[in-house]
Amino acid sequence: MTKSLHDTVQPADGAAVRAALAGDEAAFGALIERCRTDFGRYAVAMLGDRDAAADAMQESFIRAWDSLADCRDPDHFRSWFFRILANQCRTALARRRPRADVDRLPLPAKEATDAGAERAELAQALAAALGRLKREQREAFVMKYVDERSYEEMAALLGVGEDALKMRVARARERLRTLLGEAS
Repeated sequence: MTKSLHDTVQPADGAAVRAALAGDEAAFGALIERCRTDFGRYAVAMLGDRDAAADAMQESFIRAWDSLADCRDPDHFRSWFFRILANQCRTALARRRPRADVDRLPLPAKEATDAGAERAELAQALAAALGRLKREQREAFVMKYVDERSYEEMAALLGVGEDALKMRVARARERLRTLLGEAS
């Protein structure tokens, strides 16, 4: 059975954690690259700024390295790391003063496209609306529609039940519809 990119349990992660704990820094480097790929879009979407997201990722990697011995289940390293990153994003958001330029937030995307002016305007409106969602709703919406994660995987990463996540995503969609309707 082949594992998907978004699986939270990867035996290679557990082996890499154990190797890193034994002093193999390259093994931790491999974990960093996997997490950067899996969670980079999440950080950008949550913080609305690539530089702030890069800072949050870097701080999360440092925290993970410093407390790697506290990772109780190395095979679930991604879930453990995600909680560190999510907390780092929450802290960064809490420290921020309200920004007048929220309408200029970049919309995270899997691939850069040469969008027309209308598409760019819609992306800008969506990014601004995402910035106005409650943190829990934004987090669930981003994980579902930007990172394309299943509810099962979201539940494993967030430690929240699938039904609660479905409700958060539904409320986020409704709020976005309202906010985008106001913008037009």
